[in-house]
Amino acid sequence: MGGTPSRVLPTKRLDGKTAIITGSNTGIGKITAKELYKLGAKVIMACRDVSRANEAMGSIKDEVKDVKDVGELMVKELNLSSFASIRKCAEDINNNENAIHLLVNNAGVMMCPKSKTEDGFETHFGVNHLGHFLFTCLLLPKLIKSAPSKIINVSSTAHERGRMDWEDLNFEKKPYNALGAYNQSKLANVLFTRELANKLEGTGVTTFSLHPGIVKTELGRYMDDTYFRGARLVARALFSPFMISPEEGAKTTLYCLLADNENESGSYYSNCKLKEPSPLAKNDEDAKKLWSESMKLTNIDFDPFKLE
Repeated sequence: MGGTPSRVLPTKRLDGKTAIITGSNTGIGKITAKELYKLGAKVIMACRDVSRANEAMGSIKDEVKDVKDVGELMVKELNLSSFASIRKCAEDINNNENAIHLLVNNAGVMMCPKSKTEDGFETHFGVNHLGHFLFTCLLLPKLIKSAPSKIINVSSTAHERGRMDWEDLNFEKKPYNALGAYNQSKLANVLFTRELANKLEGTGVTTFSLHPGIVKTELGRYMDDTYFRGARLVARALFSPFMISPEEGAKTTLYCLLADNENESGSYYSNCKLKEPSPLAKNDEDAKKLWSESMKLTNIDFDPFKLE
C-alpha cells in the first residue's frame, strides 16, 4: 500500500532555478522544499498560514546550516480555498519573479467535514483540484517562457476509487461522503495532469501526477471532526504498518522533479516509478470535460497557453 520509495534519486544542481511548492510548511511539502533548497534552488513556500510557513522556513535553514551552496527560501501567502488569494499570490509571483522552473502542487485536505470554500465549492474539490487548477493556469505563461520546466500534481492511490460525478461535483444533491469527496478530488488531479500534458505538448513544459505513499503527515487532521473524536488515532493504528515518513514520501516528488523524464509527460508515478493509473484516470473525454468545467468554475477569461 504505502511502500518505501527505493530508487536512488538523480543528482542534479538547481542553481538559478525557481521552484514553487504549495503546502510546504509541513510533511512532504516541507521536505521537498528543504531538498530543493539544498540543491541551490530558489524555493517559494506558498502556504495558507504564513506564521507556520515562516517557522518551517527557519527550521529548514537550521537543519541544513552546514550544507554549502544552498539556494534561497521565501514565503508567500496562498489560501487555496479562496480564488482571490490564489489570484493575489500568482500576481505577486508573476510580477516579482523572472522565471518559474518547477511548480509542485502539493497542498491538500483530506476527510473534511462537509464544508465549502470561499467561492462556494465542496472543500476537497475546491482546494485539491480547482485551487491548484487556477494557480497553475495563472502561472502557465511564465512556466512556458521559462522552459524547460515541470509541474507536479501530488495525487494519491485514492484516485483509483474516485468517480467524477458530473451532475453533482459539489455533493449538493447526494448525501455528503468525505472519503468519496476526497477520492473524486484525487482523480481530478490525475485527469488534470493528463489534459495539461496534451495542451503543453511542444512547449518544453512537462507535467506529472503521483502517489507519495501513505505518509505520516497532518493530512488527516480533520478526521476527528468528520467522524468521531479519536478517529485519526484509530486510522493511524490501522495503517501504521504501511506508513512511511515524510522524508520517504517526498522521494517520488523529488524523483519526478529531478529525473530526465520529459518523454513521460502526463504520466502517473508511484514509488519513484511509472505506474498505470486507474482506467477512469485515463479517460481522455473526462480529462477534457474536467478542463472545460474547471475553466468555467474558476472564471478564467484568458488563454493560459498564449504568451504575451
